[in-house]
Amino acid sequence: MAKSDRLFSLMQLFRTMPQPVKAADLAERLEVSCRTLYRDIDSLRVVGARIEGEPGVGYTLVEDIALPPQTLTRLETEALSIGLADVQYRGDAQLAGAARDAMAKITATLRENQQRDVLHAVSQVYRFTIHEASTVDMSVIRAACWEERALRITYEDRKGVVTRRRIFPLAVLYFEHSVMLLAHCRLRDDYRSFHVTHIHDVRSLNESFRPRRVRLLNDYVAALRRRLGDRSESLTVL
Repeated sequence: MAKSDRLFSLMQLFRTMPQPVKAADLAERLEVSCRTLYRDIDSLRVVGARIEGEPGVGYTLVEDIALPPQTLTRLETEALSIGLADVQYRGDAQLAGAARDAMAKITATLRENQQRDVLHAVSQVYRFTIHEASTVDMSVIRAACWEERALRITYEDRKGVVTRRRIFPLAVLYFEHSVMLLAHCRLRDDYRSFHVTHIHDVRSLNESFRPRRVRLLNDYVAALRRRLGDRSESLTVL
């Protein structure tokens, strides 16, 4: 395979594979050595692709300058409109505002006929119920997940018992009627799901658990699959 074709294929793998992705997995898909794969990543970085990571940890495509929004198809535009519109019903004002801003930025870069597709999208989203808004600052939780920093939370369980927990936040889960924070609870030394509306206080700690977030997520999904057995077919490895 020519190097230019290989670089194009590598970018497409970054777009589609769960990240961070290991160099060995990328090299296997491209049928090249890890040494060649490292050189290809450096080549992509030189031309402007922002790829973070290092050997042994994995790589993440942070900024893809090779795929501008103008290449969106009509169906892709519909999918974006549906997804970003649904965010506004999630009870998180900051996230809803970010969705509106993102859609505006994307729309501004589209051709005129594509902008009309956005304004008059065939698919519309309507919800008769809206998630209960959390009283804590969700931006603190999201930042801690992104930056892999521990949190101190005050949490009230279903029985009304209030405890203070030190947790490693892993992901924010959006269900049909609730929003949950999946974390590794240091008090229980196990995984726990916290209703964000039951979190009364959240504080970011000067304690990093990087780069353990992805491994903890994978371990949790593996354990969940073992418990569910055949019903785990639909679970996605994070």
